[in-house]
Amino acid sequence: MPTHHVPRLERTQRLVSLPAVALVDARTGGKPRLATALRVGFRDGSLVVRFDGRDEGTVATLTARDDPLWTEDVYEVFLSPFDPPAVYFEFEVNPLGAVFDARVESPDLVRSTMRVDASWNLRGLSARSWVRPGRWSAVLEIPLAPLVPPGQPGSWRANFYRIDRSERDEFSAWSPPLADPPDFHAASRFGRLELPRA
Repeated sequence: MPTHHVPRLERTQRLVSLPAVALVDARTGGKPRLATALRVGFRDGSLVVRFDGRDEGTVATLTARDDPLWTEDVYEVFLSPFDPPAVYFEFEVNPLGAVFDARVESPDLVRSTMRVDASWNLRGLSARSWVRPGRWSAVLEIPLAPLVPPGQPGSWRANFYRIDRSERDEFSAWSPPLADPPDFHAASRFGRLELPRA
């Protein structure tokens, strides 16, 4: 299980100043065709996540909150304050800045018995994205306190994903599910985030 020690960001510190972690092919764990750099920091009670990915042409038409963004190009964050992650939260952003968020109950840590509540919305969630020639990037700021009142654990289960839609769909992950087809809801494959102590 991969573990990432999340640094505290100073108020004026830019996320891009942090070291990047490369996503890998979700099926094999090998190097993906399209490289994606992941940076994660902690500031003012929020997890701040940045994705920067090489791209050969964006596929994005969806603009409403909770549209099925996973059917097009998307970056995804799955977070759980619980271990095992029988309840977790899913956050997605596409190249147009549209957001999907949901609460997932997964008592057996597998897709077949999970229940997704897409009507759940995280108050204070912030996401922005931008597209440049040959790449697209996004930043999500995820307030953690509403996910686990009345406090915050120091350790969270998590995973980070990218879906690139094209004639050769590609699925990338931080902690790869190692399945074909890739299953991003394989919660037992989530890695671990260690947050800075107060």
